[in-house]
Amino acid sequence: MTRHLLRDDDLTAAEQREVLELALAFRKDRQLRQPFAGPQGVAVLFDKPSTRTRVSFSVGIAELGGYPLVLDTGSSQMGRGESIADTAKVLGRQVSAIVWRTFGQERIEEMAEHAGVPVVNALTDSFHPCQILADLAAVADARGGVDALAGLTLAYVGDGANNMAHSYLLGCALAGMHVRIGAPADYMPNEGIVLDAKRIAAEQGGSITVTTDHDDAVAGADIIATDTWVSMGDEASASERTGQFDAYQVNSRTLEIAAPGAQVLHCLPAYRGKEITADVIDGPQSLVWLEAEYRLHAQKALLTWLVAQ
Repeated sequence: MTRHLLRDDDLTAAEQREVLELALAFRKDRQLRQPFAGPQGVAVLFDKPSTRTRVSFSVGIAELGGYPLVLDTGSSQMGRGESIADTAKVLGRQVSAIVWRTFGQERIEEMAEHAGVPVVNALTDSFHPCQILADLAAVADARGGVDALAGLTLAYVGDGANNMAHSYLLGCALAGMHVRIGAPADYMPNEGIVLDAKRIAAEQGGSITVTTDHDDAVAGADIIATDTWVSMGDEASASERTGQFDAYQVNSRTLEIAAPGAQVLHCLPAYRGKEITADVIDGPQSLVWLEAEYRLHAQKALLTWLVAQ
């Protein structure tokens, strides 16, 4: 059966661990494995703007021995109305995997249904699983290995209804972490995803907490994560959000409340002075640049793992 990563819990806890261990190994040896030697093609499709995703998948596929076929779908026949199913059937006969950054989760699910090759969610409105793998790998690297993840407390503060919050809930629960989401009442995570995360956390020894209180979320936390307050596609609501997120800024006070030596994550792009202050993102407790680097290593590990199934 063809395996995909469409949302974080498409992997089991044991499978996530395999991918993370391989990501750390790829950082030590970028030429460790070349499953796409030939080269085989991997389609990398974009419906949304991208910097880190475009660069990391393009470089990563090349380092895996493959050819990254990068397409902005607006300039393809998809942009003229060709169905996802028809596109998937064509691509699946010519490439070894498909990576897609798109809008609704139902779009990537339809691609996976018809492609016949592994499909990877490079970001949808609902989830960003590749980013969470990179985040977990960066934390594991900084703390001595994947074994260090279980039992850590990660607090995400900001827009709790966005794809990063949803993926932190699922992905960090799989890793056995205690996950806290601190967000305004109007920006809470999807209830169904919270329930899924609580089930996973109970199985893996972690926990899930959702609160409207910034201090309750970050108190004693080992990892502090945030994201832009206005995600791609939400620009029209930017004025409505003004002022609602100010209390959730990650700043020096946040670090004072968190555990000693707490580390900071931000998936980028960042807006200094809004969701995070410059002294924090550029400071000694920031893992942001290691996290960005691990997009490359984690995605190489994921693709290597998927095509081996």
